[in-house]
Amino acid sequence: MQPPAIALENVVKRFDDGAPVLDGVCLTVAPSEFLTVIGASGSGKTTLLRMINRLLDPTAGHIFVGGKETAAQDATALRRSIGYVFQEVGLFPHMTVAENIAITPRLIGWTADRISARVSELLVLVQLDDDYTDRYPHQLSGGQRQRVGLARAIAASPDVVLMDEPFAALDPLTRETLGRDYRRLHDELGITTVMITHDVLEALTLADRIIVLSGGRVVADDKPRDIIDNAHPYVAELMQAPRRHAQKIGQLFGSSESA
Repeated sequence: MQPPAIALENVVKRFDDGAPVLDGVCLTVAPSEFLTVIGASGSGKTTLLRMINRLLDPTAGHIFVGGKETAAQDATALRRSIGYVFQEVGLFPHMTVAENIAITPRLIGWTADRISARVSELLVLVQLDDDYTDRYPHQLSGGQRQRVGLARAIAASPDVVLMDEPFAALDPLTRETLGRDYRRLHDELGITTVMITHDVLEALTLADRIIVLSGGRVVADDKPRDIIDNAHPYVAELMQAPRRHAQKIGQLFGSSESA
């Protein structure tokens, strides 16, 4: 039986002996699953993500990636095996698009020819053409930089990609387009994705499954169509936002039609 792509067992994280940021979190993510994590600021979302690739280590509990406990793995090698995309993108300004995408393949010893072929392949996958190869980050729009960030994250063909508010700084149209394009890549490549977002509608439309964190605990874990009706007070409050938006849009269209 294939192990989960990611598993957390009773994970606790404290900083400076304070109250736990994460408190007994148990979670499994299946291979090729798209999981979104939502919750208020300070609920532990980013801490959870950073512990999966050992940017942070848990105070207690166990974390597994690909069936192997992360604490027993070399942290640098683990991070190079996992794609990571975050809001600020973090492209190196002194490197070209091609050089930014090639960072991880180069670090793990790919040949120059293999890297060149992979860069060309990835530019097509993220819907940028070869004209972008020699451009620098300051010559790109925000959406283009995020596409390069996505390409860099999947350059070494990772099984797991972690995403921390990857589209939050983009305008609504670019955000929707990039979310849809990444979901296509996720499906085509069979990636396991864990994405943090504050946007409930984004979580509902992109994910196979959603977990809600509150006070460092998982208070809901369900498919999008089922989490809408979750009875937990905090989850019910979160789910009111997309309902209100739908009602307002319905009223606007109703008003325009009656006019």
